[in-house]
Amino acid sequence: MHNSDNSEARIDINILKEIARKDLVDALNSVNGAKTLVLDASLAGPLGLVTEVSLLKHQGVEKMFWLESGPLTSSTTNIVYLCRPRIKHVKTIADKDHIKRHAKESRKYVYTLLLVPRVSTLVSRILEEEGVLGDVTISSYNLQFIPVADDVISLEHENTLRELWVDGDETILFDSAQALLSLQKLYGSFPQIIGKGDFAQRVATLITRQGAKSTTTSRNTILSTFPRIDSLIILDRRVDMITPLLTQLTYEGLVDEVIGVKNSHVELPLSLLQPPTPANANTAASASTSPPSGSAIPVVSVKKDNKKKHHLTTATDPLYAELRDMNFSSIGRKLNRVAHRLDADYKTDLQSKSVPQLRDFVGKLGGLQTEHQALRLHTGISEMIVPYTRTDVFNKSLEIQQNLLASYEVSAQLNAIEDLVAQGAEMQIVLRLLCLASLTAGGVKAKNLESLKREILQVYGYEYLSLLLSLSSPHLSILLPNPLPASHASLPASKYPFTTLRKSLRLLIDDNPEALDEVENDISFVYSGYAPISIRLVQCIAQKGGVISNPADKEKPATETGNADGDLKQSSAGKFQAHPIVGWKGFEDVVAAIPGQTVEITQKVENSVSPAATSLDVVAFSGQTSRDSATTTVVFFLGGCTYTEIAALRWVGRQNKGRNFLIATTGIINGSNIMEGIAGLTTSVKNPSAV
Repeated sequence: MHNSDNSEARIDINILKEIARKDLVDALNSVNGAKTLVLDASLAGPLGLVTEVSLLKHQGVEKMFWLESGPLTSSTTNIVYLCRPRIKHVKTIADKDHIKRHAKESRKYVYTLLLVPRVSTLVSRILEEEGVLGDVTISSYNLQFIPVADDVISLEHENTLRELWVDGDETILFDSAQALLSLQKLYGSFPQIIGKGDFAQRVATLITRQGAKSTTTSRNTILSTFPRIDSLIILDRRVDMITPLLTQLTYEGLVDEVIGVKNSHVELPLSLLQPPTPANANTAASASTSPPSGSAIPVVSVKKDNKKKHHLTTATDPLYAELRDMNFSSIGRKLNRVAHRLDADYKTDLQSKSVPQLRDFVGKLGGLQTEHQALRLHTGISEMIVPYTRTDVFNKSLEIQQNLLASYEVSAQLNAIEDLVAQGAEMQIVLRLLCLASLTAGGVKAKNLESLKREILQVYGYEYLSLLLSLSSPHLSILLPNPLPASHASLPASKYPFTTLRKSLRLLIDDNPEALDEVENDISFVYSGYAPISIRLVQCIAQKGGVISNPADKEKPATETGNADGDLKQSSAGKFQAHPIVGWKGFEDVVAAIPGQTVEITQKVENSVSPAATSLDVVAFSGQTSRDSATTTVVFFLGGCTYTEIAALRWVGRQNKGRNFLIATTGIINGSNIMEGIAGLTTSVKNPSAV
């Protein structure tokens, strides 16, 4: 679902995966012989996106265990720990159940500690205090950006929001800057760095400072003879905390909200992932499928059974590429049409075909079967989501969100939130709505807020007191009373100017029938009438006309518009040539109203490349190398981004001719995992099977 005009000049981000694989191989091969790998559970998902178990076997890994407390018994002399530089991990490694226990039992092992993404002096200090520093060889595995989609790269770093705004741990700022510098080395310098937010300013400063130091070094890692990246846009998550609190309404977003997507994988019933039996092989192709409107004929019987992780990727599932960014209300009609098309393809009259035509048909059978299985899978996923979207809590939550965004009867919305607490709605839903009320209304009346907090603690438990305190802290400031307490009064950044931004950034599109076409032709389709502030800010830089009015409205017959079934038509004739990046020009006052530093930096661009660059084994760009080809704008979300923001940014990219967007982020987030992360809640992980 990309701009076909620009696809020839799109940056090939798969090189990042190859670099990550090679670095892992080199790190493991630095330990000679057979080895036992002890893995930080939080790295299992990211590593699964760049490598597979068979590769680890080839590097001598005989067994794998999670890094956790408890006795560790290894059949190999070499034990390799692979983890992030967390205090709890280091203490576990030096614990009485690991190194100290082995020493006490006179068992001799060779310990290697691979830290991700870099070595930390804090780790050495802790090991020294524990008296085991001399027993451990410390090295690093520099895992940085990982491709999670063809236009999305992520650090896959969990709980960035908590680390930055609750714990005050700013390690991710340096790691982000280093990862972005690696992009510079691969694809050329960022001519401009534009951003918003205090931490965005910090990262930009690190990039320019480190970049200046590296200009004197060899440029032979650059894989292009001239820069194809026209700018880097850095958005601090605090600039827009409203968007991730809302319920995502795209297909991919709702899959994340309802089922949960982690490291591009989703846990699904085994019955959905197994090929159908011959008896019902054609059921999905012939059945009428319309989940959102309540189809009477279920295509797939989804029952509680064993679950298996499934990788959601467009590489092997072309149908997913068509569905992922659509509003969920259009998914049923889309699946129905695909089912009818497949049914027609299967019923081809073979008797009237010539031999070459029969050969072509047989050649297409494999593709039809792949599409058939994809249709079955996504129909089943839709059937899992539909019951959730029909619950009273879901629809009441959506109604409260829409009313708060429109500043409609805020007191009544607070009463509705209180009713949800009484009904026993999920804690994350209640807190998301309460924080949304605070951000959109400039705070909640102190009396009402204290009453709601008290009810939340009584219903959900006092273990969430620290979460409420964190949400109300001066650094995070997303759950505040009105008027502000003395501790916040001196901070101008505490009150978010939502009502001002709603008008100046055209955030709300009417949901009346006359405005339906406008919604379908604007980034607001991802929230059924609300445009994410973060993507409007990107438009302020890269598509200025789209902030003021719909670019699609100006030339509807030729532009890319949504039809009645929710499909996005590609029509290059009506695309608008992307204008040059000129910073925040034209929107200075709007951006200044948002709390946080404003970033506008111009970097010196070097077009020359050392002769060694021509002998590289890899090429970072596919297609032509003409200066007339499309450029790429990198948009980095510091603190994470949602699937709906990715969908909206893809929409902006489809409206432009001559500019692609590469979306970079610290991780994929939604309102629920934000709350869980700040609360310090963790999900249990099954023990890996021995390799």
